[in-house]
Amino acid sequence: MINPSATGWIDKYFLKQKLTEQTVYQIPELFYQNIRKTGFIYGHIVSFETNVPIETKGWVQNEIPKVALLNTLNAIYGLTTQEINSAAFISKVLGFYDEMNPQGFNLFKKVLPHGSPSLNLEKIIDERVQTNIDIISKNFSHIVTNALLFIDVLAFRQYLMHGEIPEKYLKKIEEAVISIVSLALKTKTNKSNYDDLLIKLFEASVRYSKFSKINTQNLEELDLSYFTSDLEKFYLIDIAGMALWSDGKIENEEVYFLHKLAELISVSDDFVADSIKSTDDFIVKHKKDIPYFNYSNPVKHFYDQTTQSVITLISRNKNRLVKEIIQSKELMILLAISTRRDLDPKEKKKVKKQLLDICKSVPSLTIFLLPGGSLLLPILIKFIPKLLPSAFNENLDIE
Repeated sequence: MINPSATGWIDKYFLKQKLTEQTVYQIPELFYQNIRKTGFIYGHIVSFETNVPIETKGWVQNEIPKVALLNTLNAIYGLTTQEINSAAFISKVLGFYDEMNPQGFNLFKKVLPHGSPSLNLEKIIDERVQTNIDIISKNFSHIVTNALLFIDVLAFRQYLMHGEIPEKYLKKIEEAVISIVSLALKTKTNKSNYDDLLIKLFEASVRYSKFSKINTQNLEELDLSYFTSDLEKFYLIDIAGMALWSDGKIENEEVYFLHKLAELISVSDDFVADSIKSTDDFIVKHKKDIPYFNYSNPVKHFYDQTTQSVITLISRNKNRLVKEIIQSKELMILLAISTRRDLDPKEKKKVKKQLLDICKSVPSLTIFLLPGGSLLLPILIKFIPKLLPSAFNENLDIE
């Protein structure tokens, strides 16, 4: 039995898999199709494929994704190198994540320099794989969706091929994903109030690109010639299809968009048809098992869950927060006015600045200062009137 929440699980994983003769993938498309069936591409991993089955009964929410990431990285290692060597694989993955870690990015700083390679990799995977339940305890800007987790796999493949991650590779693929998701949402016939939020969530997830500089208006403006691997192309098609999925139905304009994207990157129409069917089949099949898919719009569920988590955090720090707010007369007035009318841009800027200053003084609220944390500020602003004493209502008369 493997326990992914206890140290030593990677060594046990490889020990278990060595009990039988391992095989490596020979065909990239077969590798991709099998990985997609597990939910890895969609960011909601329900299983993983190993030569020796691993019992997952009783595992908690983030344990299957941890083993799945290790398993998928190991599979791409075998596909790319045509070798089976756990020690060499672990060494390569550690080198890859060390290079992937940009200056000032603290995701993997908890890795102890003197630990064994497998234990160090366990710490990296523990930090890398994140779920909605981690929303408060981990950096918000890096946990929005595990759908971006496949970028690790694609970048690791590049690292294995070139001995390093090609310059700007991570930036280019992030920009391509965000641009395609943005364009896909624009084509939706029945737009949701949460479509814009999906873009914001992707914006908060990226680490190597500046979303604000991405302003593609149509597919023809995209230069996707940089991506020559079938795995990269398949992923871009599927990520677009995932953005378009809402109620199991896909409109003609949306089908056209996916086929046009496929044409631009030289992917067959057959793959597009398979992508549409696979995405719908996966979501429909696992709706009852995965809370994320219990809603017609999964992004709405994520937003609702995030809102509740932030409200809990605010409530736990209510006394300190209220004390700090009451001491700021201008902020009190602006918050009161905001309950009657929309604040103008200048007023909103003042509210945001003063609230962020307050968050600096309350350690538990520093989540709002992290990259992507500003996305949560509207929740804070909306919830504040419920925290303040009844005398706060008198401010409603102040203009």
